[in-house]
Amino acid sequence: MPTPMPWHERQQVPLYLAALAIGAAVGLLAPALAHPAELAIQPVLALLLYATFLGVPFARIGAAVRDVRFLAAALGVNVLLVPVVVWALSRVVADDPALLVGVLFVLLTPCIDYVIVFAGLAGGDRERLLAVSPVLMVAQMLLLPPLLWLFAGGELARSIEPGPFLEAFALLVVAPLLAAGLTQLAAARTRVGARVEAAVSASMVPLMMATLAVVVASQIAGVAGRIGALLLAVPVLVAFVVVMVPIGMVAGRAAGLDVPGRRAVVFSGVTRNSLVVLPLVLALPAAYDLAPLVVVTQTLVELLAMIVLVRLVPRLVPA
Repeated sequence: MPTPMPWHERQQVPLYLAALAIGAAVGLLAPALAHPAELAIQPVLALLLYATFLGVPFARIGAAVRDVRFLAAALGVNVLLVPVVVWALSRVVADDPALLVGVLFVLLTPCIDYVIVFAGLAGGDRERLLAVSPVLMVAQMLLLPPLLWLFAGGELARSIEPGPFLEAFALLVVAPLLAAGLTQLAAARTRVGARVEAAVSASMVPLMMATLAVVVASQIAGVAGRIGALLLAVPVLVAFVVVMVPIGMVAGRAAGLDVPGRRAVVFSGVTRNSLVVLPLVLALPAAYDLAPLVVVTQTLVELLAMIVLVRLVPRLVPA
């Protein structure tokens, strides 16, 4: 029998919504705490991304490559079809560079972490998603820069100061990635390493809650007066979910996958990698100050969508 998921993993959606609400309340009722919260973002994010990457089985890339049908469906949806959908939907906010950049950053990157949990709750194939996650991680790191340049234009590239951006990438993506890889090696060889890996993996949900809370608390007061502009991105984020569900269903069927595999492809197409892109968006110049909140807003929209899809996808893709 499969090992049942811990309580805090089964209740991720309400826990994350609670963290968002707490962060918003703190940021609006106590604006003086915005600066301390902003200082806490980088260390909390670094720990969160370390825990995220620790769950990515890099040693299983070979197994993912050998599962040709599922790999083709997951890559076809996320690498070929998602950019087309994102380009079309992002035209709605194309006149606002900050909204456009936030939408592009978060929607062009497939999720590699809690998508596995939500797909499992809907009867999707968690093992296949787990195996393919390192391939999706590499693909998005390679494709995101050229896609951003293509969709947002060279002006974005010229406006980004490379120093802070490269520093954020090194400290909040490369360093946690290397630390996670070393921990996986240690866990395979020593008991201490295995215990560290288990403890960090178990902290994933609390770290995600802390990240959501401090990010929202640090920025909500500063953008409250521009909430009207931010809300323009919400229809785009909702439409992305609505469009990607049938695309994932068709792709899974076209690849000849079984029911759990098709459900997993649907979730892979819908869920996005806000955790990894958030530190990069936070390193953008001040002119893009709304972009990080677009990423957080996408997380909120996605979590609400997960409540629906966990129950809807088994009906759309019945056993």
